[in-house]
Amino acid sequence: MTTDSTDGTDDTDDSIDPVTLEVLRNQLESVAEEMGQTLIRGAYSPNIKERRDCSTALFDAEGRMIAQAEHIPVHLGAMPAAVDAVREHDPKPGDVFVLNDPFTGGTHLPDVTMVSPIAPGRRETGTEDDSEIVGYAVSRAHHADVGGMTPGSMPAGAQEIYQEGLRLPPTRLVEGGEDRDDVRSLILANVRNPGERRADLRAQQAANERAEERLAALFEEHGRETVLEGFDAVIDYSRERITEEIAALPDGTYEATDLLEGDGVTDEDIEIAVTVTVDGETIHVDFAGTAAQVAGNLNAPVAVATSAVYFVVRCITDPEIPPNHGCYEPVSVHAPEGSLLNPNPPAAVVGGNVETSQRVTDVVFTALAGAAPDRVPAQSQGTMNNLTIGARDGSFAYYETIGGGFGARADRDGMDGVQVGMTNTLNTPVESLETEYPLRVERYALRDGSGGRGRFRGGLGLERSVTVETDATVSLLTERRRHAPKGVAGGENGATGENLIDGEAVPAKTTVDVAAGTTVTVKTPGGGGHGEPDEREDGGGDV
Repeated sequence: MTTDSTDGTDDTDDSIDPVTLEVLRNQLESVAEEMGQTLIRGAYSPNIKERRDCSTALFDAEGRMIAQAEHIPVHLGAMPAAVDAVREHDPKPGDVFVLNDPFTGGTHLPDVTMVSPIAPGRRETGTEDDSEIVGYAVSRAHHADVGGMTPGSMPAGAQEIYQEGLRLPPTRLVEGGEDRDDVRSLILANVRNPGERRADLRAQQAANERAEERLAALFEEHGRETVLEGFDAVIDYSRERITEEIAALPDGTYEATDLLEGDGVTDEDIEIAVTVTVDGETIHVDFAGTAAQVAGNLNAPVAVATSAVYFVVRCITDPEIPPNHGCYEPVSVHAPEGSLLNPNPPAAVVGGNVETSQRVTDVVFTALAGAAPDRVPAQSQGTMNNLTIGARDGSFAYYETIGGGFGARADRDGMDGVQVGMTNTLNTPVESLETEYPLRVERYALRDGSGGRGRFRGGLGLERSVTVETDATVSLLTERRRHAPKGVAGGENGATGENLIDGEAVPAKTTVDVAAGTTVTVKTPGGGGHGEPDEREDGGGDV
């Protein structure tokens, strides 16, 4: 028995047998993965080709996610909003839409999204009957610069979105198969290093084209109707699996609060409050009580907050459940309009996507620890440690998120020096960084003793020092510099992070012009410990 997602009625469908369903599921996921590989191989900027700060996914004609690559949680969970925004603009076969507007389907301005209607028959016959839209290919990539008041488009002091870069509502970049050079020229005229941006946009376009080619091959292999039935079947399968997992959690209402350390305009703490209600096979998450939107850039579009909630629910349920629209259906999210997690334009939001999303993850984890204590780790570093260095003449823009400590778990230590929560990128290899940019890495090491002690130790943070070899602008957007990641069940807190410029401490969120020879050091937080330290079998945990 399956459930139709649009009207809630039961609809028996025996046409997809379990073996065919499993084959199709894996093939659809491979389409999303191939899209990602096409994007990564074709990109020019190290942020995409080395760090893999990009995500790809496949949607059906109704805008439901069918399959995703294992990329960036904050990208993927917010992608449905981008598809919904494009569907409101009457997309046609052969179109490609580009967008980054956080108030119209985007997350923050550096994350540029391409949405392409998929009509496999268009390539073979060009006839109207065979050019029906059967789905959408979506790629999202963090571009190293999209204009704005500072190189790298991550200004710490922004107070309105206009300062953060070029803002694109859903716009046709390709129309009926023909490139719109006027739109592309408009985009490139408003960014630094337009040659690199042009190449990255082309890579995204190629990724979306790959999806249409692969879906056409699946139609030929299995038949059009079987593949389309498979879309429904994989969603139904994931929905059934996730509702079983949610139903196994104890019903109840679980609450938590946490803090952000200033918005880049003031240093005052900003509260995020959440109430999570588990009711049978559903979870409702309400952020009533969260602070109003702020003057600085830690505001997060509701799609970003929703993405963080989806991530946490996925973490406390079976990780083998295929990630698609079916996983999202039993979960609902509310954030008051005008709040930090549902701001009104022209709010600045660039830090909301990268830092506030991490705190939303922390606070929802804390709440759900009451329902699933053995599945919730101690707090991880809780920040992406965003470091941006660029030249005002547009000659280069380096962007990196720096890993840190993962919180200890109920049965093992936390991982050292990794990305946590809403990001899933690699680092920029030292060789690549020093080849591509006028930068020199002085130190890159684990921070001894930064993980919280416990029966199981929190993961260690990192220290990364970079010397700038030309005059440049440095922007830092970081968190957990004064409120440490918390341990649980008697475990100790992880160490707080620290930012230094030429050895002098600077605020968690700052943008400053520096001279050639300046050294920027980021010390990232460690993870919290789990359990009483004196219960640790090796008697220490101070590594």
